[in-house]
Amino acid sequence: MPTSDKNAAPPLPPPLGVPVADSHTHLDMQSGTVEEGLAKAASVGVTTVVHVGCDVNGSRWAAETAAAYENVHAAVALHPNEAPRIVHGTPLSGGQAPQTPRDGLSRQWEREPGGDAALDEALAEIERLAALPHVKAVGETGLDHFRTGPEGRAAQERSFRAHIEIAKRHGKALVIHDRDAHADVLRVLKEEGAPERTVFHCYSGDAEMAEVCARAGYYMSFAGNVTFKNAQNLRDALAVAPLELVLVETDAPFLTPAPYRGRPNAPYLVPVTVRAMAAVRGIDEDAMATALGANTAQAFGYGAQRRHTV
Repeated sequence: MPTSDKNAAPPLPPPLGVPVADSHTHLDMQSGTVEEGLAKAASVGVTTVVHVGCDVNGSRWAAETAAAYENVHAAVALHPNEAPRIVHGTPLSGGQAPQTPRDGLSRQWEREPGGDAALDEALAEIERLAALPHVKAVGETGLDHFRTGPEGRAAQERSFRAHIEIAKRHGKALVIHDRDAHADVLRVLKEEGAPERTVFHCYSGDAEMAEVCARAGYYMSFAGNVTFKNAQNLRDALAVAPLELVLVETDAPFLTPAPYRGRPNAPYLVPVTVRAMAAVRGIDEDAMATALGANTAQAFGYGAQRRHTV
């Protein structure tokens, strides 16, 4: 297959000298087996991944996968666009397009309206999963004003508030999805009281918002879009964010870093983003990777003791 093919996997980047973690990925939506993906990532210095569930089935798969692989940690949640679909059915105006995950385990599409009772039932299962020791975070949750229309926002905010409480009850990190909703996300976090460890996944704010997050002690995780030509606001934010609050992620299979934008993303491409981040910060890549590795372990609280049951 020609390397210019948009469906072709980008080549392996040179390995990092210091290992790092991919703080947010969707292994169930990537090609190949989990084993292949993890081996490929490890070969370039990406030795740990946080796999993120987006609905009940996907979150169960996340927990099972984290139980099976020592270098995979799980985050479980109802995606912000999932909650209104549970309540109101699909599609909603502005609703997210269907995805095609591994074995149909997440991002379910067609659904009849279930009302608040169905949302409560789904949240109860997320809480059960969040209690497992190899589930390190509750997320991705938050608000998405881009893909969910006005009629779905009450359900979305109710779900967000519930996830915040689940994270606090179980002492887990909270992983935030914030799309076109900066002010409302910050408002809800302030009203509810954010968990001790809160991560803005695929940070999308500007430098001013980064300073707000820094004052609150929120982690900011930068994805491959920090390398895009039109993303100067993200580079400005990265430049002012305290280094101890900065993480790196792929959000794979999405947001593949330049020069491979538009091609499939995977954890093995983290080094491309790490090197771009080091350039923005004006530090060498080993210093950048050292900080990122330590920050991710701190944010998600992972250590040596784990129990492999779901």
